[in-house]
Amino acid sequence: MSRLPSGGLIDRARPLSFRFDGKGYQGYEGDTLASALLANDVRLVGRSFKYHRPRGIFSAGPEEPNALVELREGARREPNTRATVVELFDGLSASSQNRWPSLALDALSVNGLLSPFLGAGFYYKTFMWPAHFWEKLYEPVIRRAAGLGRAAPEEDPDHYEKANAFCDVLVIGAGPAGLMAALAAGRAGARVILAEEDFRVGGRLNAEPGEIDGAAAGEFVAATLAELCSLDNVRIMTRTTVFGVYDSGVYGAVERVSDHLATPAPFQPRQVLWRIQATRAVLCAGATERPIVFGGNDRPGVMLAGAAATYVHRYAALPGKRLALFANNDAAWRDALAMKDAGANVEAIIDIRPDIAAPLAREADRQGVRAILSGQVVATHSGLLPGATLSGLTVDANGRTERLAADTLAVSGGWSPNVHLTCHHGGKPTWRADIAAFVPGSTPPGLTVAGAAKGSFALADILREGAAEGATAAADLGFATTILALPPVADERYAITPFWHVAGSKGPAFVDQQNDVTAKDIGIAHKEGFRSVEHLKRYTTLGMATDQGRTSNVTGLAIMAELTGAGIGETGTTIFRPPYTPVALGAFAGHHRGQDFRPTRLTPTHDWAASLGAVFIETGPWLRAQYFPRDGETDWLETVNREVKAVRASVGLIDVSTFGKIDLQGPDAGAFLDRVYINTFSTLAVGKARYGVMLREDGIVMDDGTTARLGESHYVMTTTTANAGKVFQHLEFCLQVLWPELDVTLTSVSEQWAQIALAGPRSREVLARIVDAGTDVSNDGLPFMGAISGSVMGGVPARLFRLSFSGELGFEIAVPARHGEALARALMAAGDAFGITPYGIEALGVLRIEKGHVSGNELTGQTTAADLGLGRMASTKKDHIGRVMAARPGIADPERPRLVGFRPVDSTQRLRAGAHFLAPGKAASVENDEGYMTSVAYSPHLGHWIGLGLLKDGPERIGYRVRAYDPVRGNDFEVEVCEPGFIDPKGERLRG
Repeated sequence: MSRLPSGGLIDRARPLSFRFDGKGYQGYEGDTLASALLANDVRLVGRSFKYHRPRGIFSAGPEEPNALVELREGARREPNTRATVVELFDGLSASSQNRWPSLALDALSVNGLLSPFLGAGFYYKTFMWPAHFWEKLYEPVIRRAAGLGRAAPEEDPDHYEKANAFCDVLVIGAGPAGLMAALAAGRAGARVILAEEDFRVGGRLNAEPGEIDGAAAGEFVAATLAELCSLDNVRIMTRTTVFGVYDSGVYGAVERVSDHLATPAPFQPRQVLWRIQATRAVLCAGATERPIVFGGNDRPGVMLAGAAATYVHRYAALPGKRLALFANNDAAWRDALAMKDAGANVEAIIDIRPDIAAPLAREADRQGVRAILSGQVVATHSGLLPGATLSGLTVDANGRTERLAADTLAVSGGWSPNVHLTCHHGGKPTWRADIAAFVPGSTPPGLTVAGAAKGSFALADILREGAAEGATAAADLGFATTILALPPVADERYAITPFWHVAGSKGPAFVDQQNDVTAKDIGIAHKEGFRSVEHLKRYTTLGMATDQGRTSNVTGLAIMAELTGAGIGETGTTIFRPPYTPVALGAFAGHHRGQDFRPTRLTPTHDWAASLGAVFIETGPWLRAQYFPRDGETDWLETVNREVKAVRASVGLIDVSTFGKIDLQGPDAGAFLDRVYINTFSTLAVGKARYGVMLREDGIVMDDGTTARLGESHYVMTTTTANAGKVFQHLEFCLQVLWPELDVTLTSVSEQWAQIALAGPRSREVLARIVDAGTDVSNDGLPFMGAISGSVMGGVPARLFRLSFSGELGFEIAVPARHGEALARALMAAGDAFGITPYGIEALGVLRIEKGHVSGNELTGQTTAADLGLGRMASTKKDHIGRVMAARPGIADPERPRLVGFRPVDSTQRLRAGAHFLAPGKAASVENDEGYMTSVAYSPHLGHWIGLGLLKDGPERIGYRVRAYDPVRGNDFEVEVCEPGFIDPKGERLRG
């Protein structure tokens, strides 16, 4: 064990058992998985992505690039979890990943031997020949090797929630600056949210042994936290990461409610995605330490100096038995000396600088720590066994080379402020040479920065800035503020000499440890012209791993700046985008998964249909009756055939409330419709309806449907179910952006009206039995394509339309939605004498295919009006959306596949939608493809399968035969091309 006998913020009275790679260990409450592993002398925890090199714990926070593990088992298995932020809980089970057959002996570590051939951009230059090897060899091998962890094999049993929060001041980060900012704003009376991603507030104060106001830093944290908890206007949210800054003061945050538990309590979410609306925000996110790049810097046992200090002071866990430090700044010296004072065996401090501050030198001498100045680590060493950890290092100082024994090397190349959130509105950080780091430039409106995130590393400055920014944020909102008394702290000097890369070191020098990007790779990118930071990122994958380059980006940019001769500030940074840290997709989805992916919309007659035993199916957002089986019917096709025959022979009804219904009113409504439809509607007579086709700007059909004119300036449009929302959005865009001068009001009334279609030769007789006196539904009173208002069922207002999608005499009756079920029951009672039959959308599909009507299968977003046989509808006397683009040569090409009907030459053959058409005798190839089958149905009246499809020169090939080739289902037989209307081609029935 490497646990110190005392100290730390762990609870030694509460031991916890956990397993890693199947072996049991013990930790304590307050540990992370990483700290518990180190305390149990587990140094090797993972393998790198490309070369499968052995890797150890590198950091102590969310910046961790190496210690990625699979957490939990079964349905809750979670890959790529950073061990440094996983709270230890009793029974935790974790395993290493990206290795086979074991972590210590990984077969794919052979990739390291191939590293000379796998440098930056190798995938752009290899796998090119022989061409046929790509699908047979290269791609399968690459896909098998790709990825890091394994996703859970079962559905996630936990649930996730979304919530909203509102505050005057949002403080991001609960380190010393954040605590002071929250205290200042909270005392002023502002509503404050203090969000901290760690499970413990305090930030750096938890990881160093300094004093504040003559007492331990932990006492200051406890006292401040107690006061904040006593304020009703302050909300403290631990385990909460603010990951994005959005418009209008909106901040995205994820709260890990029960990640620290083996299983969430009943009804407790795993995580909550917060939408925080803040008038002001103060960013106190601290800074991230960065390493120095040198040969062998990725061995297990090499870690950041601040992380080593964190494990010693916060977790009482020694990262190793013999420690050395390699640094270029004073802060690292303080970390090393504090670790020595806490009981760690610090052998030597290697600093690239020839001189360091006298107090640090004296303290090192007092503690017996050897100081090697003007020194560089040029190599690291380990045992000969696979997966061996650090055992020593080679140091070059003042022309002398020596080898030091050490099992841990703490490295520090300085600190980089966490500027990410300040850049989410497009702001760019600026370079400060005095601290060798990027600091925030312009910030999103309402956001200010304090503490280390601003580039202030002295504790006194951090406390002062936090208090000042918190008070300013509250004062800006009109709250009376007072100046906080700042507690005295020891003076700290932050001095640094920029140093990025030991150029003469031996072995691969890794910049991005997770993606195996080396200093050599950056040199290759420079030689090949990929010098822009965005090109460098994509060519080498620098900063593209799960840590988003927190420990590697600045170092990589600095190395490129050295190669180009440009300054680091001139070289710049890549673009920062949300999320700041990885966020589970489950959190973004919330309850919107499975059946709850989107709200299920029920028709007004749903309960009535369910009482009749209807089988339902999702159609867009709606749940509609698919068919109505009866006792004795053996399959769906038997049921559908019965329903189709009933409609053709007598009468049937179907709920069509799901069609989009848009109310248009205003003096310019007719002119507006003329512009969005290819045909004319301004001349439509009041009391009549017309079928219309709507195009997109590119000339492709967007939607079709009927529009009725109920008054001089009042129209009602129907759309397809699937496109209802899209069409309404399109119309609003046209009205608000393209033609704002038109006086038209649009209202979606899809939910307000229930609509039932009544079809069949006896449909008028049924309808006549439920309309009230004075509502004439005779052929003269309600002719074909007529639309009238009246009442039904003793005073219920209704709109009656003489429309037919089935090809039979048909009507559509619209009533207020609350009367929809009553209407269905009334129609069933009125039609009982005629054997009225409810039918579902399967039967409706058969009816429309028999009639040759197009639907969603034909409105694919790739077809034109001419393709569908509707080209002659387009008016030549007016302009409309899509008219110009529809005349493009490729769109107007007469050889484009066009709509026709198909019947099998052998009537016993079953047609399949999706089958492709080939000329007889032609080989099955893309070059010979002449179209495809869009819709098929079994016609009970014709006694065989029929279909609609798009065929090259289709209308000119009526009577010809083509092959219907369906390799997916193993079908290949001849079909005859015919007119798309199979039943009543002259339309006599629907006009009866």
